[in-house]
Amino acid sequence: MQQSIIPKPHQAFLRLMSVLLTLIVLIKLAGFFTWNEDVGVTRILKLVSRLAMTAAAYGAYRLVLKRGAVDSFRWHNSWSPLLYGAYLGLGLVSLLWSTNPGYSLLQWLMDLETLVFAFYFVKCFLLLDEFFPDSPLRFYHVLGNATFLILSVFLVGMFISPETFYRLTHDGEEARLGGFIMNPNELGMLCVVGIACLMFNFYRRHRLAWTVVKIGSLLLALILTGSRSSLVGFLLIVFFHIQQAGNKRLKIAANLAALLAVPALVPLVFIKQGGLDEVLSMTGRLPFWHALLTEGLPREPLLGYGFMRISYGEYFQSVHTYAAQMAHNTFIQVLMNLGLVGFTIVIVQLVATIRGFVHTPSPQLRLLGAGLLIPILINSFTEFGIFGMTNYGILFYQFLICFVSLRFHALLTDRERLWLLRRRPELAVAVA
Repeated sequence: MQQSIIPKPHQAFLRLMSVLLTLIVLIKLAGFFTWNEDVGVTRILKLVSRLAMTAAAYGAYRLVLKRGAVDSFRWHNSWSPLLYGAYLGLGLVSLLWSTNPGYSLLQWLMDLETLVFAFYFVKCFLLLDEFFPDSPLRFYHVLGNATFLILSVFLVGMFISPETFYRLTHDGEEARLGGFIMNPNELGMLCVVGIACLMFNFYRRHRLAWTVVKIGSLLLALILTGSRSSLVGFLLIVFFHIQQAGNKRLKIAANLAALLAVPALVPLVFIKQGGLDEVLSMTGRLPFWHALLTEGLPREPLLGYGFMRISYGEYFQSVHTYAAQMAHNTFIQVLMNLGLVGFTIVIVQLVATIRGFVHTPSPQLRLLGAGLLIPILINSFTEFGIFGMTNYGILFYQFLICFVSLRFHALLTDRERLWLLRRRPELAVAVA
């Protein structure tokens, strides 16, 4: 379809969609936070906000269709969504042997619900890109702005109510941004995702000064979370974007600056209370993973303990390590809850998704894939991750699956052609 024959979209409609989509994903992300200490209130807030935003994403999708777009998208990289469906299918079947079917079903339904949200939310941007090519509305800009607004609440909240927005660790000697509202490591990952999205504004030179302010605020929030894994993700993101630059002097200067910064960053950020031993044990995770693999896995090696279950009881317990309800590693989590069968499926699925981004003809889509995959994969090795208990990292990964798998089908059906001609008669030449 030629862009030259498509008229410039109405600016009022684009502004409406920009605000609407930003609010939808902002509230959706906020639905993963614990905004109230009362468990009952928190559950109601999460349930209502998530379901409402999924309905809102579908409503936004229908609104774009009413403006004259035609949903003629087909699955292109079919292995990625097919294998993800196999993962969810095995998770559903695992209710038959789950050590807590009710809990497994709840986690499975939440994953399915976020997938539905991701599907329609991504389709809104695909339709806008295809049928309104003059639109400045971009997925990374919307997600980056939503992330900035959420973290602004935390940056303001740490002054107004530090006991709520800070979490004390290391026997009360260290305060980390996040409080009881969100795990600091997960919050740090969100900061890096926001930074990765907003950095695309430099490529299109969009409001550079304001973009610097947003990225600076997110970087400050990232440092305050004290998340070492997220800081590694941030450095990798910066390094990746620098390598995309055509200025060789900039690359050399940035690489030298990184080398000079390492001696200062390692003792200041990475080695906290507990010293080098804490770092080498990954704050106690390595002994825990060893216990899971040597004590827990041999009991249920093939199909695991059921979706999002790592033991027969509510917590995995060992005499050699602490007790926990999750594995703090998304791949070990899958290995425990769906066994070697589930683990094989998710590894092949992840490879298929990455391969889809590597081979996509769109440079922007490749950059988006790298920008989101880096922080969520790093987070996956130490926290909930993309195949773990419900979190917004799963949502980000589902976004990527939809982006890499959906492609516009240029050959419209007769029904689609008639619909488009009724809504957009000026496209008669393009669809004839």
